Amino acid sequence: MLGIIKADGYLEPYSAIIEKRHKNYLLVKDRIAGYKALSEYACGHFYYGVQKKGKNIIFREWAPNASEIYLISELSNWKPDPSYKFEKIPGTEDWKFISTDNVIKDKMLYKLYIKWPGGEGERLPAYAKRVVQDDVTKIFSAQIWFPKKEYKWRNPAPLISKENAGKPLMIYEAHIGMAQEEAKVGTFAEFEEKILPIVKKSGYNAIQFMALMEHPYYGSFGYQISNFFALSSRFGTPEEFKSLVDACHGEGIKVFMDIVHSHAVKNENEGLSKLDGTNYLYFHAGAKGNHPAWDSKLFNYAKDGVLHFLLSNCAFWLTEYCLDGFRFDGVTSMLYKDHGLERNFVSYDDYFSENFDDDAAIYLTLANTLIHELKPGAVTISEDMSGYPGVAAGIADGGLGFDYRLAMGIPDFWIKIIKEKRDEEWSVGEIWHQLNNRRWNEKSIAYCESHDQALVGDKTIAFRLMDAHMYHAMNVDSQNMVVDRGVALHKIIRLLTFAAGGEGYLNFMGNEFGHPEWIDFPREGNNWSYNYARRQWPLFENRALRYCHMGDFDRAMVENCAEAMLAGFAAPIRIDEPGQVIAFRRGDLLFAVNLNPFVSHVDYELDVDRGIYKLVLNSDSDLFGGFSRVPDSLVLDSFTRGNRNIITPYIPSRSALVFKDIKQEKKA
Repeated sequence: MLGIIKADGYLEPYSAIIEKRHKNYLLVKDRIAGYKALSEYACGHFYYGVQKKGKNIIFREWAPNASEIYLISELSNWKPDPSYKFEKIPGTEDWKFISTDNVIKDKMLYKLYIKWPGGEGERLPAYAKRVVQDDVTKIFSAQIWFPKKEYKWRNPAPLISKENAGKPLMIYEAHIGMAQEEAKVGTFAEFEEKILPIVKKSGYNAIQFMALMEHPYYGSFGYQISNFFALSSRFGTPEEFKSLVDACHGEGIKVFMDIVHSHAVKNENEGLSKLDGTNYLYFHAGAKGNHPAWDSKLFNYAKDGVLHFLLSNCAFWLTEYCLDGFRFDGVTSMLYKDHGLERNFVSYDDYFSENFDDDAAIYLTLANTLIHELKPGAVTISEDMSGYPGVAAGIADGGLGFDYRLAMGIPDFWIKIIKEKRDEEWSVGEIWHQLNNRRWNEKSIAYCESHDQALVGDKTIAFRLMDAHMYHAMNVDSQNMVVDRGVALHKIIRLLTFAAGGEGYLNFMGNEFGHPEWIDFPREGNNWSYNYARRQWPLFENRALRYCHMGDFDRAMVENCAEAMLAGFAAPIRIDEPGQVIAFRRGDLLFAVNLNPFVSHVDYELDVDRGIYKLVLNSDSDLFGGFSRVPDSLVLDSFTRGNRNIITPYIPSRSALVFKDIKQEKKA
């Protein structure tokens, strides 16, 4: 019996389906790789596209339906020329062109001109590693990119260094283009110079970069991919990104990438769509190949050519740029034939019906096998809102092999109660349930908001709590009850999520200090403005504004509470519904949170182990914009009352206290 079935008795009725899915994965793995390592199979990026071999430049493309292929560039006046015609490789579906006369120069722009029965057109190579857009015409072209000097890496990846061993993941989600204060597209070099020091000082030990793969529409946030092997040139060069990754590693920060293998942009001139004239080369044919909600193309994971392409893509990014892992986007859309649309997933039957896409699950399992084979310490994170059992379980146990799943229900829950309930109606029992409603044997990344909650049409937690008051009442000397409430709840919500919601934590850049307003990329509706596609760092740096209090609290939270995430699930001490108090222990930390908007609790009894409890974090401290109703130097010695060992702290309204047992610390 597979491990995930042993761990969850509710899966036993579906054991035959789970066993079959696991066997199908093994069969496909054996078929495509045989007795070789999967990494030897996932090497398409060394064969297809443009390769340099000695003095020769070799172009290869997989195009079964093509009848003729030409390399077009300034050399051919951008028209098909017999001098640059590909030849079909006998016995294959591949085409190649070899240049032996040194006319192919570095930085040269080029495309493919492909003819097929009944049509023809310009296309970009599927494995193109460099794609650039003309500033005037806005047309994308592939570009020859063979640097004279290979980049020399300076720093080892931190995931294998001793100082990072045993630390929980604290992920800073970031977008290169909008990370700058200026209203423009930011660059890799600017991120390295200006933003990396902010992340380092904030205490986060991983950065998750969005929008790295080339995408035609900037406002898609990088989720409508056209060129899967090409680093988005709008942010800089491959060497500049390598320098950024290297600098992150030098600061002990892991680098993850949002990888989008759930769908692709439907553009034909830029992307994979109808590359050889068919709509089924990389995608499903007909309506099955179109995503009804995203207006994009859907991969056919049953085809060996698609598996080769996507697995090679994983290997390429992991090795070429020394990345430390991936966050796989849109896993729910991949796992279900209806893409999980309008589905609540309230029964285990939802996971084991004909609606499940076995081919997609096999691909994801293969991808996790490959990634961990290439880099044993690499991290993979699944964006799955369905709660599929086994997403973050080991492959040998019957799982898909991800290291973590995103706790996607938590941000939805916080938004719901902020929108729909008065503060005095917030149920601490419901909050506790939502924060701990996860599979005990699969690790989760908790977050209370990500980029999704900051887009136009939605609001960040800070903006929901304070709204228009953020424009005129954020001065530290101002008296404003809405802002007082907003700042207090912003800190509490983040601490509860951080301390109890998962085994790792994620924050979107700027949200830690309550970045105001929304994210809106340049578009016709806003007159192509970059005003909202940036981060206003001076708001946090200005000590006269209350943003600094939220940012300072986040840094203190990361510094003082992170290691508690390694201690298994949080253990409740007291979930007091009438008093709106949540008290729990995790590791050697004790958390006491009073969500009551009106009542402060005096001599509040908490059952504890015998010890001396020192206050290490106080959300009500004046350091964090609070009212200092509890001294930051507070130390409580537990005492016995009857058969109980207790402490009796004063817990002010809308505040959170975190204690550490320093007696146990001294023993250790």
